[in-house]
Amino acid sequence: MLGILDLLGTIGGNVLSLPGILGLAAGMMTRNWVLAGFLGAAIGVVETFLFAGFQVSQINLIDLFIAVLIGVLASSVGCAIRHKGATV
Repeated sequence: MLGILDLLGTIGGNVLSLPGILGLAAGMMTRNWVLAGFLGAAIGVVETFLFAGFQVSQINLIDLFIAVLIGVLASSVGCAIRHKGATV
């Protein structure tokens, strides 16, 4: 079971790592909310598999869940930036 500091470190690491940064960039590439959420979730899954060395036995379910959640949230923020910033 994760302690509170481990959980906060996992969330902060994902926000500053691939799901947060690439999720924001992927969300800014589209105006479709569903596509942005899907891209963010895919980035979260790929990041988890990448850092686990592509071994399913090394993946913790809570890490995968947090990476997907951060990816979806970051891509939604990127899509909102695209909606709000686009004047044309």
